[in-house]
Amino acid sequence: LLAAFAEGSAALTGCLGRRARPVRLCQGCHGHYRRLLAQYGSIARAVGNSSESHNCAKSILTSDRLQIVVTLSEFFNETWEAANCANCLKNNSEGLSNSTEEFLDLFNKSLTCFEHNLQGQGIDLSPNNYTEVCKNCNETYTKLNDLYNHLQRMNRQGGESAHSAHLCIDVEDAMNITRKLWSRTFNCSLPCSDTVPVIAVSSFILFLPIVFYLSSFLHSKQKKRILILPKRIQSNANLVNIQEKYS
Repeated sequence: LLAAFAEGSAALTGCLGRRARPVRLCQGCHGHYRRLLAQYGSIARAVGNSSESHNCAKSILTSDRLQIVVTLSEFFNETWEAANCANCLKNNSEGLSNSTEEFLDLFNKSLTCFEHNLQGQGIDLSPNNYTEVCKNCNETYTKLNDLYNHLQRMNRQGGESAHSAHLCIDVEDAMNITRKLWSRTFNCSLPCSDTVPVIAVSSFILFLPIVFYLSSFLHSKQKKRILILPKRIQSNANLVNIQEKYS
């Protein structure tokens, strides 16, 4: 049992290390992780005579201060949970979920589109001239970005784990890579549906002071005219009285 667990731990460690960058932990290591869980369960679970089983499990798991087997198991479990790999996999963890496969397919298509259009523009391409990439790959990138945002919303609504705010690390890393290429390397921009309302609101706020001062100026001018008007009426009345007196 101990030898099997040691071999399983080594296999999972090697898989995690090889798939650290770019991150492909959940895609490539879920089989190793599932087998290691089974091996640890064989140690902790009652096998054969209960008293003999208990003594065997205790001698392997808790008979010393270091408790290496328990420590290794906890490390792998915490790493797997932090990566939120369950979010990428089917309920039985035997393979990737349909939504994950759909996302990864769009991700690979986006990278292929980038590469194809870069090759088509020649080796003397200016660092700031990626118009063909932006134009020809916009549809694929938009689909990928929309699907990622949809998966995020669905995950927030149905997530109950401590890491439910995140998608699995494979999907997050793939989206981060694509967004950096799209916005920073290729300097492409994705049209935003909120652009027009934002511009309208900003323009309205910008012109508010002008409207305020203009209305204040007109109001004060009108008030001044109203105040002056009675004096003119009074002076005209006095003039009429004087004319009647001397007529």
